[in-house]
Amino acid sequence: MARFDVYVTYKKGIFDPPGATAERALQHLGYDEVRSVRIGKYVQLEVADGTSEDRVREMCEKLLANPVIEDFRIVRVEGD
Repeated sequence: MARFDVYVTYKKGIFDPPGATAERALQHLGYDEVRSVRIGKYVQLEVADGTSEDRVREMCEKLLANPVIEDFRIVRVEGD
């Protein structure tokens, strides 16, 4: 079995409602040094050995991320 970690975030310039809420809450709690918070998704995929990163990219483009408003980064996890 192989593993890929996928990190999905809003594209630069796209409003991030959860991030904005967390940013305001942190500042309200006295963390005045906080300037920006971006919150995304983490997806851990376990796939059959031999599954290519291109195949995982296809999964991301079709389901796991919305390519119109989100970027994603794929990391192959070795020896897990």
